[in-house]
Parts: sequence; structure tokens; C-alpha cells
Amino acid sequence: MNAGGKGWEPVIGLEVHCELKTETKLFCGCRNAFGDEPNTNVCPVCLGLPGSLPVLNTRAVEYAMRIGLALHCEVRPSIFHRKNYFYPDMPKDYQVSQYDAPINVSGWLELPDASRVRIERAHMEEDTGKTSHIGGGGRIHDADHALVDYNRAGVPLVEIVSAPDIGSSAQARLYASELRGILVATGASDGRMEEGSMRVDANVSVRPAGTFELGTRCEIKNLNSLRSLGRAIEYEIERQVGLLESGDKVVQQTRHWNEDEGVTVALRSKEEAFDYRYFPEPDLVPVVPDAGWQAEVAASIGPMPADRRDKLASLLGLEPPTRARADQIATVVEHGLDGLVSAAADAGVDVALALARTANEASADPDAARRLDVAGFIGLLRMEQDRKLSATQAKTVLADMLENGGDPVEIAKRRGFEALDAGSLAAVVAEVVADHPDEWQRYVGGEDKLVGFFTMHVMRATNNRANGKEVAAELRRLRG
Repeated sequence: MNAGGKGWEPVIGLEVHCELKTETKLFCGCRNAFGDEPNTNVCPVCLGLPGSLPVLNTRAVEYAMRIGLALHCEVRPSIFHRKNYFYPDMPKDYQVSQYDAPINVSGWLELPDASRVRIERAHMEEDTGKTSHIGGGGRIHDADHALVDYNRAGVPLVEIVSAPDIGSSAQARLYASELRGILVATGASDGRMEEGSMRVDANVSVRPAGTFELGTRCEIKNLNSLRSLGRAIEYEIERQVGLLESGDKVVQQTRHWNEDEGVTVALRSKEEAFDYRYFPEPDLVPVVPDAGWQAEVAASIGPMPADRRDKLASLLGLEPPTRARADQIATVVEHGLDGLVSAAADAGVDVALALARTANEASADPDAARRLDVAGFIGLLRMEQDRKLSATQAKTVLADMLENGGDPVEIAKRRGFEALDAGSLAAVVAEVVADHPDEWQRYVGGEDKLVGFFTMHVMRATNNRANGKEVAAELRRLRG
């Protein structure tokens, strides 16, 4: 890719922090939960009070291993270090993290477009607290004061560091989306970016197209949506290209993304490892998962998003699937609704129909769709497949089921959705044709797009009881 069409290419690496879905924190028994009253899930250990000692959460180690194995990493013996820095949301003035001996190394992630991004490491660490800046629109420099909530301090994290293999903002978004799907599929994290349980830092640099030497990078911190990730990278690419083309240099910095203004803003010079004065955590022993434990963890991991996409494509008999079908498959798997399609296929329902209704209608409210009665969903699809309901009617019934639950037969009956017999439909079509002679002559003359016009009027006349495909067939029959 040439950045901005100016002969430059971006080089991007992502650091993704995901909170692990454990019941308690990494080194203590405090509750790990989002949204609780501030500073209620705290104790001497996660507040770093003198004399307190950490005890490692075994489930957190298991979840970290799940993530590493799902990303094709090598699981190695690891140790924790103290990463020393001062900030109000770090109560100990150091963070317990893994430095030069991380638990997962040398993996890779294959994206839906078949490109592959290397994973350098996926290490464990504890989260910090959360600082809220009050006043001035929540910006640190304009705030009247700040409040700190230590509930999040000590929550277990895995930081997944990619190699600088990403070449565009679109690929970065694709990587983050696919990684989120994997994290959720492992059961290790809920991947909720809006709650901060998955946060992305983007390292961005640019270089002349076709060269290999890396440029000076800047790190954009704490991007909490895919949209923000894409916009921030695009802005930073253009900013760096502008600097270089005007004869200036890019300064290595940590930068903040301002969502409202659509710009990145310098926070501080980029720290190096020696700035943190790492040294081994003296109160924790090395973590050495044996082969038996690794095998047990590997066996507990379910199918990954790529496997589930392949399964749906196989059910459709499309390998590779068309672009439209691939997009539907990706949507269904992303929202965890592929079980609905598989269940419908097992029940003999047309797979393409099940996929379309799941991707286009059910995925609009994935939480409600995950609560759908599977038998009821299959029953609705059968009603549409057997032409007891038109496509429009089936969509209406499904929307009702998503909102209120219930039996599709009863919902259809309550709404007056009764299929028209062939004779009644033919009579309505003939009446609509007679009412619109000019449009009919144009349709007879070859304006096939007028099928939609006539179908709309037939639907109105039948209170949406007509089947669109049967209307089109009747129009073709009349045209001869």
C-alpha cells in the first residue's frame, strides 16, 4: 500500500491487552467484575500495601495458555518481573508483568483474507486501576480533578504483541476483529472493547515504498473500538508522511487518539525497556506448565472462528464461498450464531435460507438471537421454505420472536399472515396490472426492474400475505 498515494508504505504492529474472564484477580481473591461500585473490589495485595504477598491465580495461567495455543504459540516456562513506573492508577508504583521470559512466544494468526500475521509473544500481567478526569471534557490537561478506581488493579491480562506485519488500517481492523473472535472462542476473555476488556495499542511507522528499513514508530494508546483503530492509524500515517515530506523527522512518541477531533496527540516520549528498571518479582516462583497440563488445556479449546467459517462454507457446498456468502458467514460466526445455522441444516432446512435469515436479521440483535428457541427458529424457516410465509412475513415474525419470544405459528396467525392460494394471488396481480397500464407496457417492453413496483403494490393489496417470488412468477406468466 502507498500511504496517501504518495509513495510511502505503512508498517503497523498491534499490542492487544485482553482481560481474562476469571472470577478473581491475578494475585489475590478480590472479585474480577466490571461495573461494580468504585474501590469495593480491593484488598492489601492488589493495593500493594506493605507486608502483603501475591498468590498466582491458576485459572489465569490456564486461560493464558489457551490463548497462546489458539495462536499457534510455543508455551514456555516463564517468570514475572516488576515493571517500575509511577502513575496514580498503579497503586504499587510497579506493575507485575512478564518481560524476557513470557509464557507464549512465536505464534501466528491467519486472517480471513488468507494473510498471516506473526505473533511475537502473548504474556501475562496485571491490569492497572482506572483514572477518570473530571471536567474539561474528560481530557487530562483540562480536567479540574481526577478520580481513581482501583477495582481493575490486579485484574489478569494477557498482552498479545504482533510482529510489524500489518500493512494498512483495514488489515489492522481485520486482525483485531479476528483476534477478538479467537479470544472469545477460547473462553478466556469476553473481548468487550466497549468495557475495556480488550484494548489495542497501535505502533505505526512509514517508509518509502519498496524499502525494508523500518521508520521511526509512534505508539497510539488504548484504542477501544475497531472504528477508532482504523481512524487513528489512517491519521497517524498521513501525519508522519506529512512530516517526512516537509523535511522534518518523526519523533518516537506515545500518542493519544482524540476521537472527537479525529487526531492523535503527543503524550510523552516513548519509553524503552531500561526506563522501567525490570527485575524478577521476588515473591513469585517461575511458571512451568508441564506437558500433561498443556495437553489438557489444548483439549479444552473449542473450534476457532476459522474452523467454524469453514464448516458453514462446507454446509453450503461452497469452497471457497462467494463474496456475499463469505460476508454472511463471517457475520454469523463473529456473533456466535453459527449454531443456529448448523441446527437448521441438521433439521433439513435449506442452508442458504438459514444463513441469510441468521446473518441479515438475527445478527441485528445478537444477544436476543442467542436466546432464540432453536426449534422455533427452525419452524419459522420451514414455514418460509414451504411458502406458508413470504420472505417479508418471515422477517416480520422473526423480529417479533427476537423481541418477545414465542411460537412462530402463533405469531403469524396473530398478525394475519395466511398464505394466499394460487387463484387469489393471480386475481390480485391481474387487478394491480390493470390499475397500472403504463407501467405494465414498459414491463412487457423489457423493463424488468418494474417487477419491484408491481410486487410492492401486490404486497399492499394483500397486507404482505403474498410471496414475492410467486408474484414475480405470475408477472412473467402474464407477460408470456
